[in-house]
Amino acid sequence: MAQNGLWSSLCASAVVESSTGASGVTLGPMSHQHPEGHPQSFETLAIHAGQAADSLTGAVVPPIYQVSTYKQDGVGGLRGGYEYSRSANPTRTALEENLAALEGGRRGLAFASGLAAEDCLLRTLLVPGDHVVIPDDAYGGTFRLFAKVVERWGVKWSVADTSDPAAVRAALRPRTKVIWVETPSNPLLGITDIAAVADIARTAGARLVVDNTFASPYLQQPLALGADVVVHSTTKYMGGHSDVVGGALVVSDTGLGDELAFHQNAMGAIAGPFDAWLVMRGIKTLAVRMDRHSANATRIAEMLTAHPKVTRVYYPGLPEHAGHEIAAKQMRAFGGMVSFQVAGGEEAAVEVCDRARLFTLGESLGGVESLIEHPGRMTHASAAGSALEVPADLVRLSVGIESVDDLLMDLSQALG
Repeated sequence: MAQNGLWSSLCASAVVESSTGASGVTLGPMSHQHPEGHPQSFETLAIHAGQAADSLTGAVVPPIYQVSTYKQDGVGGLRGGYEYSRSANPTRTALEENLAALEGGRRGLAFASGLAAEDCLLRTLLVPGDHVVIPDDAYGGTFRLFAKVVERWGVKWSVADTSDPAAVRAALRPRTKVIWVETPSNPLLGITDIAAVADIARTAGARLVVDNTFASPYLQQPLALGADVVVHSTTKYMGGHSDVVGGALVVSDTGLGDELAFHQNAMGAIAGPFDAWLVMRGIKTLAVRMDRHSANATRIAEMLTAHPKVTRVYYPGLPEHAGHEIAAKQMRAFGGMVSFQVAGGEEAAVEVCDRARLFTLGESLGGVESLIEHPGRMTHASAAGSALEVPADLVRLSVGIESVDDLLMDLSQALG
């Protein structure tokens, strides 16, 4: 199929010049340079940014500073700026510098979870009476945060199809301060033109926030396309091994970065040192993992498209996907998430989830192992009855890095 050719060309582009996307979009951050002045590639930054060898021992991996407080050299005499690990911790600092480098930002902040990062961001940017535009397809936890928590604080929100810039523009209000985007979205894999929505946000005096969890910074860098803030659940592809929970914010505005750091310290939902270390370990292999995730997902999406018991497949790598051309422009490849609808309705979809064996039935995503879930009853149950309710016959896959032939066999037997 045509997609195989596109995938091959994307892989070739990544090998030849890892800072250039499928359509020439600059993806790699330019702030880290070789001694000769040339920019370092993403793969190099993932392994080295923020992770210089330990000055005391020469350890090539940053130590886990499992410590709560630090000896001061006299009152106010801090060593390296460290006084208390809620405010700063050397292991977390290493991760935050790495995150900023990978997203091409000036400041990265690591949190206890993705939702903790979102909560800190919203309380930093908004006051009661402000308004936010959110996607009509978004992670259920993000919807719950807006509908059940932020709304009680007096912040208004409304829903728009963010894949349609005109719909975003129509949803704006005089007090719109934030436009929130997921691309690819969760769970319907919708694609938003980040640059186009960034222009709308600037004109409206609002900030554009992009949840980049599904893509990871290896596949997509929203700040380079005009976004103000990037959000991650580092639990997912950044950690990559289903063994840590974390979140992150990355910004290019140092003033906003300082504001976020103040709120992070004041509110306290920081990443612990061991969690930060685990995320850093995962990031070192992010590029090679995302290549395999994307290649496997492409094969699976093609198989599902041809299966008689599948009525619709959601994957931006398919040429027939409505956002395919934009995804090809702003992403290096199309990622490891695939959703599909099953003939026979909700119960048939649940049965597919139950019959899978190699695909583990579980929430979350982005690990090396493949997962399967029923969003309507699991990750997106909180959106039931709202504009974000997902189709009852929908199944979501997080395609891992196992042998794709084994994964295809498992899905074939699960579909029956």
